[in-house]
Parts: sequence; C-alpha cells; structure tokens
Amino acid sequence: MVGLGRMGGNMATRLLEDGHEVVAFDVRPDAIEAAVATGAIGVASLEELVSKLGAPRAVWVMVPAGQITEDTIAQLTAVLEDGDAVIDGGNSHFEETKRRAADLAEKGIALVDAGTSGGVWGREVGYCLMIGSDEATFERLEPVFRSLAPEDGYARTGEPGSGHFVKMVHNAIEYSLMQGYAEGFDLMRSSDFDLDVTAVAEVWRRGSVIRSWLLDLVALALHEDPDLSTVSPRVDDSGEGRWTLNEAVKGGVPVPALAAALFARFASQQDESFAGKMLAAMRHQFGGHAIHLAEEKKTDS
Repeated sequence: MVGLGRMGGNMATRLLEDGHEVVAFDVRPDAIEAAVATGAIGVASLEELVSKLGAPRAVWVMVPAGQITEDTIAQLTAVLEDGDAVIDGGNSHFEETKRRAADLAEKGIALVDAGTSGGVWGREVGYCLMIGSDEATFERLEPVFRSLAPEDGYARTGEPGSGHFVKMVHNAIEYSLMQGYAEGFDLMRSSDFDLDVTAVAEVWRRGSVIRSWLLDLVALALHEDPDLSTVSPRVDDSGEGRWTLNEAVKGGVPVPALAAALFARFASQQDESFAGKMLAAMRHQFGGHAIHLAEEKKTDS
C-alpha cells in the first residue's frame, strides 16, 4: 500500500484484519509507524517495498490524483517486473489511466483502476470498488477486493480506465444529491414554521423514498451542530464534476442537475460575486432600486 492517508491507512488496516500481508509506504514516517502498529510491514522507499513482495506483485497506490500519482507510478514502473500489477485507487482522470495502462502494458505490468468510494467510514463498513482491469488480473486480485468491499460491493466495470470513468460519474451524481439535500433543508429553515430540521432528517431516514447514506450523514451533522454554526459555506470541488460535465458536453448529453450543482459550488467559492454586483447595478440603473453599498456589507458583517 503506497499512501497511508485517511483512505489508504484505513484500507491497509482492513486488509490486515482480514488476514492479508501488507507492506506499507508513505512519505510521512509517522504514517508508516501507524501502519506498523496495526501489523503492516513498514518500508522506507518504493524500492524496498517492491523487494518485500513476492512475484507476481500487487501495489495499491492511494495518493492524490495528478502529478503525485504520475510520479509514483513512474517510479514503480522502473522497479516492477513482468506480471506485476499496479492498482490506482485515487480519482485519476480516466484518459490518464488509459494512457498509463498502455505504457505499463509495454513492460508487461498491468494497471488496474479501482474507483473507490467509502470515505472515512470505509474501514468499518467497507469500500465500494469500481474496477477497470483485464479479466486475469482482476481474478488474481479478487481476494483483495473482496476483503475491502462490503458484500457485493465491488465489480469489474470493464477495461482499464472504465473504473475511473464510473467513479467520475458517481462523484458527479453525489454533487447533485448533496445540492438537493442542501437546498431542501435551507428552505425548511427559512420557512414560517418552527421546524426541527434535525428531527425531519431522522424521520426521512426511515422509510422515506429519499433515504440514503448521505441523509444519514446530514442527520449526524445536524445532531453535532444544529445550526451548522461552525461550518463555512465554502464548498470546494475536487475536479470530477468538471470532468463529467466536460464529457457530457462532448457527447451532447444533458446533465442540468449536475451543472447546477457544480455551479453552486463555484458560487460558494467566491468571496465577492461580480455577477451579483452587476445585477444590483442594473436594477439601480433601470428602476432606481436601492443598492447595498460594499461598506454597508462590511459594517453589517
């Protein structure tokens, strides 16, 4: 296991608990020490990691998408051998995965893309795995997937790249679901009724057609902080929503719910909206409507 953060560290622990031998590496020595404390074999380099594994090897890379993944897989390619496999469990773009798979195939190394969902709860309840792989490598690694996932919680989606494509769409759907819950609870809190939205969340969790794990997490968050007073309204996006929207545009597939959810995140990331200022200025120009001056806003806040 390369990368022992919130996901990778918990995945290593889940594998150990199910009887697998895990060789663990991270750039942070304390993360390696934590893995060793749970039974992993700690190593100080990728070269040492590969030397500790018997052929055919399997190396699961759980690092952030982008250049770190690119560099890590390149370093592994230099020391792995024909018949070995690299599993990319991060949120890499599927086109990058297809390219890497072709490059590794020239050296006889299989690249498996395992789109992974489960977050910090995965250690306890398991990780949903969307796996792009050739059939032979998938069958060899299936005991690993079975240990990490809940019952029936993993599947081979097709050739390399397909797992990350499915995970990309999964995350885009997640954006839309989250936006729907956020708007609905905002509307209830703004109504004339004195609604206990925490109680509403609890009711909806039981038998309602909109019940889901996300709704369970909504209820948990509201129990911890009913007004969400400690939470900033800024919502970051990690890229998968943008990628999915780009694919939809290329394919001419309408995804209005995703687009609205993604743009809502963009709006939350703005300290000041120039578009909002422009709307206020236009209303003032054509109708003489009052403008709230920037200084007033600062004073109010």
